Amino acid sequence: MFTLSDLERVVFIFMAGFFGAWGGFYFYRIYLAIARGAPDSENRFDNLPSRIGAALWTTITMSRVFRDRFWVSLLHSGIFLGFTYYLLVNVVDGLEGFFGFHVKSNTWYTAMYLLGADLLTGAILLGVIGLWIRRFFTKEGSKAFSFNPRTLLHEAIQNGRIPRDSGIVSAFITFHVGMRFVGQGFKLLETGSPQDLFQPFATLMASAIATLAPTEANIVAGLHVTYWGALGSILMFLPYFARSKHIHIATSAINYALERRRDGQPLSTGVIPMMDLSSLESEEPKVGALRLEDLSFPRLLDAYACIQCNRCQDVCPANATGKALSPAALEINKRMELNTLIGSPFELRPAFLAGQASPRPLLEFAINEESVWGCTTCGACMQVCPVQDEQMLDIIDIRRERVMMAGEFPKQLQTAFNGMERQGNPWGISADKRMEWADGLNVPTIDQNPNPDVLYWVGCAATYDPSAQKVSRSFVQLLQAAKVNFAVLGKKESCTGDTARRSGNEYLYQELASKNVATLNAVQPKLIVATCPHCMNMIGNEYPQLGGNYTVMHHTTYLEQLVSDKLLEMADFSHGSITYHDPCYLGRHNGVYDAPRANLKTMGFEILELERNREKSFCCGAGGAQFWKEEEHGTERISDNRMREIKHTVQSQAEKTVAVGCPFCKSMLQSTPEAQDSGVAIKDVAELMLENLNAGRSKGLSGIADR
Repeated sequence: MFTLSDLERVVFIFMAGFFGAWGGFYFYRIYLAIARGAPDSENRFDNLPSRIGAALWTTITMSRVFRDRFWVSLLHSGIFLGFTYYLLVNVVDGLEGFFGFHVKSNTWYTAMYLLGADLLTGAILLGVIGLWIRRFFTKEGSKAFSFNPRTLLHEAIQNGRIPRDSGIVSAFITFHVGMRFVGQGFKLLETGSPQDLFQPFATLMASAIATLAPTEANIVAGLHVTYWGALGSILMFLPYFARSKHIHIATSAINYALERRRDGQPLSTGVIPMMDLSSLESEEPKVGALRLEDLSFPRLLDAYACIQCNRCQDVCPANATGKALSPAALEINKRMELNTLIGSPFELRPAFLAGQASPRPLLEFAINEESVWGCTTCGACMQVCPVQDEQMLDIIDIRRERVMMAGEFPKQLQTAFNGMERQGNPWGISADKRMEWADGLNVPTIDQNPNPDVLYWVGCAATYDPSAQKVSRSFVQLLQAAKVNFAVLGKKESCTGDTARRSGNEYLYQELASKNVATLNAVQPKLIVATCPHCMNMIGNEYPQLGGNYTVMHHTTYLEQLVSDKLLEMADFSHGSITYHDPCYLGRHNGVYDAPRANLKTMGFEILELERNREKSFCCGAGGAQFWKEEEHGTERISDNRMREIKHTVQSQAEKTVAVGCPFCKSMLQSTPEAQDSGVAIKDVAELMLENLNAGRSKGLSGIADR
């Protein structure tokens, strides 16, 4: 029976202590580095049992990993689940060598243990070899190492750290698990029973070794070599593990547990954290993120949770159109810098861990200026990230520092800032003209109808933009047709502050939002309906941070209810096919996908889905204050990219129409160069429903139900 010699036991204990302490040293320093992050404005530790349970479930099921790249995720799941199980396997294997016993499949629980170990050994080896081939020998895999030449990359990345790290980690996994795999074959031969129903892969290995006709001495030697190969390698890997991408095995689960929540539920990706602006009145004001330690501690943890899969980069609309922004590079750059700042074992007290400021601003190593201003805040990076990183929120905090501290931002935004500050809208048009959009429609204001069932939040776009005015006018006429008791705020309505907040001007945002919250709290609306998803998101998701808690709904959802309640009847004309574009702030940020489609189907349309739809929808390019500034340099406009996809989808249709549910999407898609002479009509769902209603009336249909 195989057992370690006394000398081997001593050496093993020494290695375990030495490499365990070395690895623990780095883990502790990483903890100290993450703790240097600023306190988070949101409670990340409330209801810990629920958080831990949810984190364990997400980790075990790998539900976030399987959101994209199914076959790659399947290979990764084999590695992850197998490696997790190996926490037990390595302990058992170590004890076998120390105390000279073998776990055999002679009881149901040992049989299940061995079966699990055997199958997961196969899964790990299949997964790591499959991913190795994909990453190093396929075009798709090579993208994991590819960045735009204008993307700012840390010196370590420029020196090949990413592929080197991937190669080292893959080689370690293959060697560690491979040694254990071969060792199990030797164990079966040693017992004299080279076949075990509960160890099919080990049985195959035993059969392969048996063809070499090994002697008893050879088998014993093989057991010693594979024991040290499997367990010695994992001990030696511990110091490297803490500083490699492999650390995500531990940090990703912590990331899940620290997810952003409100009232026990995960927060929408469309919610920007509140910022305390009291320091603006101090002698040394400090807001936003200039250096690493200015980011909240969960977003330093993000750097160590990042798996370097580049999924966020793949879905980033800025990156897809040749711009410098790479959410992946941002996270990897942060980790590379943190690993530098935690120092070596020979540095007793690195300056950063001792509380000194990090030596370089974020804009010198993590992300460059044009990348900061290229983000559309579409949330695709956060939605697709398998480890729940918050790349977009880093960018918002950096923008806050640039705007409120440095005064450095795209000059076009100054016009929008001035308009919001002076007139309550980014167009800068007089607030006295807020009701001109409703000329001739007899729209009641809240002063005229102080107790409406619905408060229609018109929004700045639908108030001042001629194209969006068609949406507000259509929606009002639908409300009137359904005899809904509604009102608008009229001149009391002001910009929600979406543009200000997402461009980094948190001070202006809080001024605008506080004014609106005071107005709404005085009105006490039963239900707020908005035709702009940005307004809906702000009032419903972000105003609660300022004491404004309201029931808010998008107009497509409310119209669906009116149709469902038979208060509004659409005529089924069987129009054929229509395409629908999912706005980021309606879909990805707020989960409204079905209502717009249901309304279109009610009118007899067949939905011709775009390739990138629902949670994978591609941004129009307006969000994140992009609507108010020149688009950052790239190979094409974001709106052109989306419009080209739309044209390709509708090219065979006689009536080329794309439905939208956001005034900014409508404006961007209508005005983008790719749309010129395309013959594609871009209409809001409300416009289409009003056209249907009027057409139904002309054909003798009432369009409304008797009440």
